[in-house]
Amino acid sequence: MMTLMASAVTAPAFGATGPTIVATTGMIADAAARLTGLPVTSLMGPGMDPHGYRQTRSDIAKLARADLVLWHGLYLEAQMEEFLLHLARNRPVIAVAEALPRDRLRGHEDYANRFDPHVWMDPTLWALVVEEIARALSTTLPGLAPQIATALPGYQTEIAALDRYTREVLASVPPEARLLVSAHDAFGYFGRAYGFEVQGIQGLSTNSEAGLSRIAELVDLLVARRVPAVFVETSVSDRAVRALIEGAAAKGHSLRIGGALYSDAMGPEGSYEGTWLGMIDANVTTIARALGGQAPEAGRIGQLERSA
Repeated sequence: MMTLMASAVTAPAFGATGPTIVATTGMIADAAARLTGLPVTSLMGPGMDPHGYRQTRSDIAKLARADLVLWHGLYLEAQMEEFLLHLARNRPVIAVAEALPRDRLRGHEDYANRFDPHVWMDPTLWALVVEEIARALSTTLPGLAPQIATALPGYQTEIAALDRYTREVLASVPPEARLLVSAHDAFGYFGRAYGFEVQGIQGLSTNSEAGLSRIAELVDLLVARRVPAVFVETSVSDRAVRALIEGAAAKGHSLRIGGALYSDAMGPEGSYEGTWLGMIDANVTTIARALGGQAPEAGRIGQLERSA
């Protein structure tokens, strides 16, 4: 691995058909592609968990050839952070979420001076990250600056429209049902933005473990509130969520899986849910419909491919 790291920081970056841009997560890659009109490589595809992801040999080769590397930061890519910081000594390697004001971030429950990295769950925060992505692209690859300056306002308009849709459909959920329980604590910014209580079975990282006491605590809460549904996540095992359903049934409360939410990764490549806009649309539509609210089955612009 040390040999590979050494080659990654000394090999020149080439782009045979234009600048080569590599992003760690699909959400960042999607934004960069929207702004530049270029293909952007994402190291982590659908269903991948960024908390535990480690760079592969092929990843290192891609990073070594990149003209620009965009990563999230805020300790999301915990297993890759040391490598990326080392790479940044000799490459344009930019952690785009680190630019967010610290007073807009949620503290991390397990680490002092660390923050909840799941900022893409709040469109108003993600709009700021998109601005940083645009800045990083324009500064590092100035030939793309005119294209980015043209594309950014339109993309920000779409983000604002998604935020308005989210507020509208989530307002239809009965107040007593505004409790979102999922596999891990990825929805804290979502809850803060839209007035939902959020409970993750695991903590902010999927590397944490949920004990029996945590399961019992959540079962009691769900039964007391008569919440109709809990949610699985596409990038996290559903075992603990199913334990909640079994526990609620033992107490005489019918609890169901309200749907699968996109937490740390987007949907299938090439689909609407495989974009950040579609990912959030799918989540919001699924949550609203499962918890007693009203939302169109096909989402904000009628493009959801799976039933919400």
